Amino acid sequence: MKGILGRKIAMSQVFTVEGKIIPVTVIEVQPNVVTDVKTVEENGYTSLQLAVEDKRANLVNKPLTGHFKKAKTTPKRFSKEIREMSGFNMGDIINCDIFTPGELVDVRAISKGKGFAGVIKRHNYSRGPMAHGSGFHREIGSMGAIAPNRIFKGKKMPGRMGHQQVTMQNLQVIHIDVAKNALLVKGSIPGPKKQFVVITEAVKGLKTKTPPNLVNNKPPVETTTVDVTSSAPTA
Repeated sequence: MKGILGRKIAMSQVFTVEGKIIPVTVIEVQPNVVTDVKTVEENGYTSLQLAVEDKRANLVNKPLTGHFKKAKTTPKRFSKEIREMSGFNMGDIINCDIFTPGELVDVRAISKGKGFAGVIKRHNYSRGPMAHGSGFHREIGSMGAIAPNRIFKGKKMPGRMGHQQVTMQNLQVIHIDVAKNALLVKGSIPGPKKQFVVITEAVKGLKTKTPPNLVNNKPPVETTTVDVTSSAPTA
């Protein structure tokens, strides 16, 4: 298993030399620092803790300050533990070239929060008749049997929608630019812009796909953090 931490920048598209359009998500992947190493002998399992993006020292408490000091690095804003990942030592730097174009990855992040929502929006329920005589339009419907005098667990009801951990599986890596800390994956990923994400090797272990031949082989967007330019197919 291998993985890295990044930040979602934006969605865009790239063109292949055949003229096909591929929708992609641009992820900024700054160099990750290994801040902790777990081993089977000492901890009972194998993992690496990665951290990314500097944080002001006055915003970090003393225990975390000492934790980052052991790795000989500055305090970081985002850190995650990736299970079954090994091969690195404390303080090592990991870049986005840990992956290769065409490789399949899983991307995990917190989805967009949408607040309190009814059953039609939240669970895709159908609405009732909209005639004036009907009093049932966007209601929940039956609560189940009367005999138990309670609502069974798992009943789909109105409530908070979104803002939960979501994993998109088997996304293809389209392009990697180590110099600009940019990684492009095919399709969409969870979360709003600037959301931290965890990119790991696809757990289903599907075969690596052949990377597409892009026009000029350049990423497609230009942002304040990732400087990449768009390209269009030639006639």
